Amino acid sequence: MLTCGNTCPGFCLPQHRTPLQPLQHKGPTKLATAAHSARHKGTTCNKRARSIVHVATGDAAVATPDESEMFTTNDGVIEAVDEDEAEVDFLGESTSGNLRLVQRVKSEGIVNVLGLEQLDDIVTIPYNTLKQSQQELMRGLKVSPQYPKGLANRAIFCSRTLNLRSIQAIGYDMDYTLVHYDVDAWEGKAFHYMLQNLQSMGCPTEGLNFDATLVTRGLIVDQQLGNLVKADRFGHIKRSMHGTHMMNTGEIREVYGRELVNLKNEGRWCFLNTLFSVSEAVMYMQMVDRYDRGALPNQDFSNSYSSLYKLVQKALFRTHVEGQLKGEIIQDPASYVELDPDMAKALLDQRAAGKKLMLITNSDYHYTNKMMSYAYNQFLPRGSTWRDLFNMVIVQARKPEFFNSKMSLYEIVTEDGLMRPAMDAKVDDTESRGRLYCGGGAAMVERALGLNGDEILYVGDHIYTDAALAKINFRWRTCLIVRELELEIDALAQGQVHRNKLKELMNKKDLVGDLFNQLRLRRQRMAGQPSKESAELEETLGQMLMVSDHLDSLIG
Repeated sequence: MLTCGNTCPGFCLPQHRTPLQPLQHKGPTKLATAAHSARHKGTTCNKRARSIVHVATGDAAVATPDESEMFTTNDGVIEAVDEDEAEVDFLGESTSGNLRLVQRVKSEGIVNVLGLEQLDDIVTIPYNTLKQSQQELMRGLKVSPQYPKGLANRAIFCSRTLNLRSIQAIGYDMDYTLVHYDVDAWEGKAFHYMLQNLQSMGCPTEGLNFDATLVTRGLIVDQQLGNLVKADRFGHIKRSMHGTHMMNTGEIREVYGRELVNLKNEGRWCFLNTLFSVSEAVMYMQMVDRYDRGALPNQDFSNSYSSLYKLVQKALFRTHVEGQLKGEIIQDPASYVELDPDMAKALLDQRAAGKKLMLITNSDYHYTNKMMSYAYNQFLPRGSTWRDLFNMVIVQARKPEFFNSKMSLYEIVTEDGLMRPAMDAKVDDTESRGRLYCGGGAAMVERALGLNGDEILYVGDHIYTDAALAKINFRWRTCLIVRELELEIDALAQGQVHRNKLKELMNKKDLVGDLFNQLRLRRQRMAGQPSKESAELEETLGQMLMVSDHLDSLIG
């Protein structure tokens, strides 16, 4: 599941590539109006949180009419809108990349598509009838039904307007973005090596076990108190766990009171930004239990919760720096990588549509080459490799520094990783594959592409580095992959019928409740005035109360 937005809080690429039609209106500028737009490549969404957007991944900004996009129909010639003629649509976004009818429709107002006979029929046709016609055409194209009846976790959620026509380049992280791992396998293996490193430091580890259900991304470690907390957007702590013990509301109130989480205080609070943090947090919470029981006799391991967290971090750091984990994964990627053929198709669609693609990863070249080769080469056209997908590849980017400052840049010039210093990065559209670099910075990327700010979309899984810094420092648009929500999104899709029924029952309760309140008020005003009407009111109130109670039981 993928979310797009400002600094939006994951990622399967979209399953459905049928573009939606943005609203149109005529104006003083050269807008792509309904009479001149046969098809729009891209999707505009300006809905509230959790609005769903099915994006055509092959959305291109076309500088000049593309002959490959031109075709002739009985109703006229269709071609791409020229950049000089395509200015902005009603949202102020570029209309470059749209298609238009060059000639007027021969039979004015008459159509024969989607069950319509006249253009005005689109106003009067029932939505369900139109949807049925659309689904029949989709099935003819062998495209899966749209959300929510299809793969709901392939949807894209926008927290603000996203128009892919204005996006000229898309950058991707690799780990847990373009290459998805089995979390239990990867983090379980990381946990295993952490145990070995702790043992080598003299720390007892008997009985420590990896449990991925104990921790999820987005939680916060309180190093001072040995707690794992969940905070709301204002920093109020809503739930907390001390070690592996879930604290109740009274305990949370007693420990924290009105204290707010302050992530700027990195010496105390540590935000779990990525799935790579899962094994670290699982280890720490179990070590806290041992600390409380006095099962860590060595003073080096038990003088504070904070020093205990640093010990766990050191064990994980050694796991990655010494190459223990990645060395084993390179030897057997099938045991750790979850393959998805649609990922390669989507990247090919984006390249074919004119988007410039980049891979920007903290992983080294050898690991990146092995993982991308396994995850993509088998799904690409014969003779192509993953390198052919990208206009630029940057390894060992050292994010977050990549988005803060410029580091030394090297170009990798041989398959075995030989490097030479480079003054600046280059993107040459005449080359079949992009150049391969090590280091550098985001400003260098903008110069090489000749683009800046919201012309670039960056997709990643790290909440702070990928989603926040790219936006804050360079105004790049950002997409965040939130795999943890996929089961929840599927459940929401499957429960749509049940929620509709509940909504209907609640609307009925509102009607009954409004009438009950008016009858009750009428009875109150007639107090002390016995009459036939008051007796009837009391009888009716009793009947209404029975109906209301029954609705409550159905809703509850």
